[in-house]
Amino acid sequence: MDDVRIGTSCRVTLTTIDADAYGRWRYCNASGDNPMISRRYVISFLVYGYLLFGIQGHAYSDELKVFTSRAVATVLEKIGPEFEKSTGHKLSIAIGLSSEFVGRINAGEAFDVVAAPPPVLDGLINNGKVVAESKTGLVRSANGVAVRKGAPKPDISSLENFKRALLDAKSITYLPVPGVPQIIERLGLKDTLAAKTTIPKTDLSSELVAKGDVELAIVPITQTFTTPGVELAGPLPPEVQFYTTFSGAISVATKSRDAAADLLKFFKGSSALRVVKEQGMEPI
Repeated sequence: MDDVRIGTSCRVTLTTIDADAYGRWRYCNASGDNPMISRRYVISFLVYGYLLFGIQGHAYSDELKVFTSRAVATVLEKIGPEFEKSTGHKLSIAIGLSSEFVGRINAGEAFDVVAAPPPVLDGLINNGKVVAESKTGLVRSANGVAVRKGAPKPDISSLENFKRALLDAKSITYLPVPGVPQIIERLGLKDTLAAKTTIPKTDLSSELVAKGDVELAIVPITQTFTTPGVELAGPLPPEVQFYTTFSGAISVATKSRDAAADLLKFFKGSSALRVVKEQGMEPI
């Protein structure tokens, strides 16, 4: 029995030249290496490629934590799946009042993007929480009066009629954000309406009307498009009309800045603009 070395590392033990040995010899002769060793090289290469692909794929797929006001959240609800599919990024959306988010952000809670009224973002910029250059205008909504679906709609076409509607309503609600409280005070109705006014700590004025708990809500008009069970009685009279504006900005501490920028850019695209208009808002 002889050991025959072929090339530098291939050894075939010959007793008789059987089919198996001959096949091994042919493999060695073609590759110049041991079949088992070559097989290990192939497997190692495949495993390495798989891991490398997985690492690269992870590097380009991020989960974005988004703090957002309701007006922006309802748009993200519609365009989010398309954004995730086209970019590979995932969205984790927290909805609430901007005052709530400010407290959480200032307490150190991690996030990637925040959407809120511009003055709120300016405060976060001053506190070093969001990148000033990333501030991006998104949408704005006029304000109006919402009633329960099917309920009589008061005439609020003039300032006097609006004032009368507030006085005649059994109950009203609005959010604890700038705008409506100043109007109520300007009309001299703050004390008169106080006993029948509900000011929730979360953004659910429209839901209170939908359930029949409150008769009238003064809300951004977009909520009458996105809240089941409510209808728009009409926009506020021109003398007291105001717009609620929402912008977005990126956290200074995010590890996914490119993905966050992708989201703000996507919000300015055609898919988002269509949804914005469908929900009674204007892009900015």
